[in-house]
Amino acid sequence: MKTTKTSFKTTAVWNNINWKKIQRMVFKLQKRIHKAAQRGDVKAMRRLQKTLMKSWYAKLLATRQVTQDNQGKNTAGVDGVKSLGYAQRLILANNLGTTGKIKPTRRIWIPKRGTDEKRPLGIPTMADRANQGLTKLALEPEWEAKFEPNSYGFRPGRAVHDAIEAIYLAIHCKAKYVLDANISKCFDNIDHQKLLSKLNTYPSMRRLIRNWLKASFMDGRNIFPTEMGTPQGGVISPLLANIALHGMEEVIKEYANSLPTCRNHGRKQNRSALSLIRYADDFVIIHEDINVVLGAKAVIEGFLKDIGLELKPSKTKICHTFEEYKGEKPGFDFLGFNIRQFPVNDGMSAKAPRSGKILGFQTIIQPNKKAVQRHYKVISEIIDSHKAAPQKVLIQRLNPTIQGWANYYSSTCSTDTFSDLNHMMYTKLTSWARYRHPNKGAKWLVEKYWTTVGGDNWVFGDISPDTDERYILSKHTWIKIVRHTKVKGDASPFNGDFVYWGARTGKSKEIPSLLAKILHKQKGKCAYCGLTFTTEDQIELDHILPSSLGGKRKFDNIQALHRHCHDKKTATGGSLSSSHDKGMFSEEPDEVKVSCPVLETSSIREDVA
Repeated sequence: MKTTKTSFKTTAVWNNINWKKIQRMVFKLQKRIHKAAQRGDVKAMRRLQKTLMKSWYAKLLATRQVTQDNQGKNTAGVDGVKSLGYAQRLILANNLGTTGKIKPTRRIWIPKRGTDEKRPLGIPTMADRANQGLTKLALEPEWEAKFEPNSYGFRPGRAVHDAIEAIYLAIHCKAKYVLDANISKCFDNIDHQKLLSKLNTYPSMRRLIRNWLKASFMDGRNIFPTEMGTPQGGVISPLLANIALHGMEEVIKEYANSLPTCRNHGRKQNRSALSLIRYADDFVIIHEDINVVLGAKAVIEGFLKDIGLELKPSKTKICHTFEEYKGEKPGFDFLGFNIRQFPVNDGMSAKAPRSGKILGFQTIIQPNKKAVQRHYKVISEIIDSHKAAPQKVLIQRLNPTIQGWANYYSSTCSTDTFSDLNHMMYTKLTSWARYRHPNKGAKWLVEKYWTTVGGDNWVFGDISPDTDERYILSKHTWIKIVRHTKVKGDASPFNGDFVYWGARTGKSKEIPSLLAKILHKQKGKCAYCGLTFTTEDQIELDHILPSSLGGKRKFDNIQALHRHCHDKKTATGGSLSSSHDKGMFSEEPDEVKVSCPVLETSSIREDVA
């Protein structure tokens, strides 16, 4: 990393920086960029983007994101740097910009879940990651004004559940054919020239992004050139991939316009009847006519070929939501969910065997079998690895896994799945108890390890009558089924509608229920800095009174903080430097952290890869 002469910027103390002011000022610039892009004012948009790229506030914010907030903040690039002190962060921020030499990325291989294949990741250096973060701050507001309404992956404020709800809205009134497809090696094969042409940005920004795309990578001690693709692992890579794939929905709508119209269906009806819903490199095309779906597939193949991509045959199929089609069973799996329509018979449920008169169908979305099997495997491994551990330790280890998974699938028809998992867990826990006490009877085991809670006599837990300690294992069926509300197609976090986005953040299915309740209590704001949480923020739970001073993990003693605010509170011993926050903390910081990236890629989402 380059060193610069000491200035007023590098002599400032990192923890005394007014981050609240910085976030507000950067967001104001991003909001103006977004609005300029919406109205098509390219000149104003470019001027504002250049201003943001030169902004000291934006440079500080980008540096903080890669050194404090991001999940991979301790991952080193080829230079071996994986953590920076306060003075080093300020020097790094001072060196950010559109000039400078790009270093190679470090190639690492991670296994793909459920297969023997491995996925390549390219890890840039800390300095390059910060520069990419700065560039993303400038580019993302522009493209959020352009992206298509049914694009959901790697975008702020959008999640898997929005894509699933979009599919439900497309098929719940009529049975349709579905092309379920995946793009083969999307990040690895994108044509650089096509991507840069589509990006269409100003020259210095174009050169910077081109240098990142063309940067070589080191695999071990060998250096290899990069001819195509955008490396996974970079801060800006998901945005570049979305830019490359932008336009898929529009070419499908243009194809719909070319279809012949009839008396009951004009061009407008044709456009609305044909749907393309994309999440990153997975997408579905939905229409009631198989010939239209086949034609749309050919159109998409041509679109992808133009940017150097193609469909993956092993993960591409055509099926029907209600009936069998060419050996394919009704329904399909998408992003960890199974989507299918079941017949509704006279006086019978949607899943009952066909008998009597069929009145119609009902659309059922539930966790797919692979997701359930993976989840139960994780639970089984935890139980097996805690055969000698105390009951409370096993409960503390299982509860986050159970609650997180059940909450993720709580927006669909998961009641039967949750009940099955409860039974499977009971069987597994019974075996666990018998292993520990082979000479005891079933009644003794039940009295020792199971208790009664709210009329339920079969709750695995320990409630001490002499103390307030309660260790209760959560059940999947305790999570309420609440339908998810799809994000508005043209909505963006950069539009400044804090009321809309604040309400959605607290209701996200990808955050734990405890955090959701705390966000509701805090009105969607950080208890430390007072800023409203955004969809990009990393949130951590903090004990107001730490456990070292007798504080317990109870609702009234837990608050939600930004990850960097939590770090600052820890560094300052629980005290604050700003008058806004004085008096809120007077105790030593708690060591226990429960982190949750709001609307970010989660460990649960890896199950659908």
